[in-house]
Order: sequence, then C-alpha cells, then structure tokens
Amino acid sequence: MNLFFSLLAGIGFGIGLTISNMVDPKVVLAFLDITGDWDLSLMFVMGGALMVFIPSYYVLKKRMNRPLFADSFFEPTLKEVDKPLLIGAAVFGIGWGITGICPGPAIANLSGMNEKIFAFIFTMLIGMMVANWFKRTQ
Repeated sequence: MNLFFSLLAGIGFGIGLTISNMVDPKVVLAFLDITGDWDLSLMFVMGGALMVFIPSYYVLKKRMNRPLFADSFFEPTLKEVDKPLLIGAAVFGIGWGITGICPGPAIANLSGMNEKIFAFIFTMLIGMMVANWFKRTQ
C-alpha cells in the first residue's frame, strides 16, 4: 500500500512539475538569470507549493501520531549546517545553474526520450556514487 501511495505522489509531483514548466530548462535558467530577462513565474510555483505544504504539514502532524502508511514521520536528524551540506548545496546549485535541470524535473522529463536528459541522469547517478564513496571514506 505504501508503494502505491508513493507512486501516486510521484505521479502528482511529475504532473505538477510539467504543468508549471519546471521541467523546461529554459524557464528555469530564465528564473535564475536575475540580471537578464528574469522570469519570476517559478517563484510563484515554489511559493504556491509552500503555501499548501506548510499549513498542511503542521496541521496534520499535530493531529496524527504517525502517517497513515508508515511507522513514523520522516524528520531529518541533522539540524546544523555542516561542511558536506554546504559543499553539496554549492555543487547542486552550480549544476542547476549550468543545465537548468535538477533531479525531480529530470526524472519527469524521461518520458520525452531526450538523450540530453538521459545523459544528465547518467552523470547525476555517477555524481551520487562519487559522493557516497567520499562519504564512506571520511
């Protein structure tokens, strides 16, 4: 049952990314280009998502001891900003700024059968393996 609801959530997320145009690298790069032809539309997408998420999360969390289909709520254990977080955020931001694609939209873009998306996901997976290797060697 948990897998089914995860699938539904993923489908909903992909549909939302597609409708909002967050899967289009040109739109994302225009949003990130604050000194050029800045496109604010993605700010409204992100703001709208937060306006739905934040109250829903806190209302549901107060009323429920645990999620319907899991043993407990997932909450990050790391509460402070550390070196790996800063490095990861910088690498993510550089990659997002260069390509206009991040992992969620890349996966949503798989249906387009675009070789650039496949190359992005392949190199993203390599980057994840390298990051995990560094993490294990620390």
